[in-house]
Amino acid sequence: MELAEIRNELTEIEQKLKDFRGSLDLETKTKKIQALEKKMQEPNFWDDQNAAQSIINESNGLKDMVEQFNELQDQYENLEVTYELIKEEDDPELREELEKELKKLVDSLNEYELTLLLSESYDKNNAILELHPGAGGTESQDWASLLLRMYTRWAEHKGFKVETLDYLPGDEAGVKSVTLLIKGHNAYGYLKAEKGVHRLVRISPFDSSGRRHTSFVSCDVMPEFNDDIEIDIKPDELKIDTYRSSGAGGQHVNTTDSAVRITHLPTNTVVSCQSERSQIKNRDKAMKMLKSKLYKLRIEEQEKEMAEIRGEQKEIGWGSQIRSYVFHPYSMVKDHRTNVEIGNIQSVMDGDIDPFINAYLRSQIS
Repeated sequence: MELAEIRNELTEIEQKLKDFRGSLDLETKTKKIQALEKKMQEPNFWDDQNAAQSIINESNGLKDMVEQFNELQDQYENLEVTYELIKEEDDPELREELEKELKKLVDSLNEYELTLLLSESYDKNNAILELHPGAGGTESQDWASLLLRMYTRWAEHKGFKVETLDYLPGDEAGVKSVTLLIKGHNAYGYLKAEKGVHRLVRISPFDSSGRRHTSFVSCDVMPEFNDDIEIDIKPDELKIDTYRSSGAGGQHVNTTDSAVRITHLPTNTVVSCQSERSQIKNRDKAMKMLKSKLYKLRIEEQEKEMAEIRGEQKEIGWGSQIRSYVFHPYSMVKDHRTNVEIGNIQSVMDGDIDPFINAYLRSQIS
C-alpha cells in the first residue's frame, strides 16, 4: 500500500470517528452511566431482581459503547504516530505492521458502527429464541441440537448469558423443541437476523444406507419484554397445564410437576417453561414469554396491515428459508437473503455466525 493510500484510509477513519462522536453524545451517556451506578448502590436495589438486571445490562451497554469508542480513538492516534514515523524513515517492517493494524481498525469500526445502528425499539432487549424441527424425525431433531449448540456458542463468544426455559428431548437423539432466553445488551438486535427456516444437507449418520438427507428447523426470535408492556390477557382465555420437567441431560428433572405450559386460546399461542424448580416461578416466566409472543403478534399484524395499505407484496413472519448448511457433497453455508457464503462450515457450527448477522442487519438499513 502506497503512503498516499494509507493517508486516505487514515483520513476516512478520522472522519468516521468524528461522526461517531457527534452521534454518540458522550457527555450525556457518561452522565447516564453515573446515574445508573448511583441506582445500583441503593440498599434496596436487588429487591426486584429483573429490574436490577435490566439496569445492569443498560449500564454495561453504555459503558461498552463509550469504552469501545475511546479504544478506537486511541488506536487511530497510535496509527497516526506510526504513519508520521514512516514518512520520515520508510521502514518496510513498520509499514507492514501499520497496514495490518489499519485493516484491523477498519474492521473494528465497521463492527462498532453496526452496534450503533441497532436502534429500533427493542434491539437492546434480551432475546427469546425457539427452535422447532420440521418433518424428518430423528434427522431433523439432531439438526435442531446442532443449531442449539451453534447459538449457545455464539452467545458465549458475545459474553451473553444463556438460560434454557424449555427443553423437550428427541426420541432417539437431538431435541423436539427448545426455548432459550439469551441475556445481554442488544441480544435481540443481533438475533432477529436469525429468524426463519434453516436448511441442512448432509449424509445422515442415522441412515445405514449412507444416503443424503435434507432437514429443516425453524428458528423464532422475539424480544423479552419487561412488565411495562400493556397486553390484556383475561384469565378465562388461558389453559394452564403442569407436567414433569425433562431438561437436557437430566437437568432440572425432579419428582414434582413443576413445569408449566400455557395456551392462549384465542390465538392458540403456546408457551412452556421448566427452568425453575418452583411451579410459581415457571408460571411467572411463562406468562412473560406469552406477553412477548402476543405483543410480537400485534406488531406483525400492524406491519401486515401497513404493507397491504402500501400495496407491498411482503411476507411478514418467520416462515421463509433463510440459510442453507451443506455438509455434502461440498461444504458451504449460504445465506439466501444476502448471498453471504462461508466455506468453513465447522467454524459456523462453532458459533461464528456474525458475518451472516452483520450482512443481514446492514441490508436492512441500507
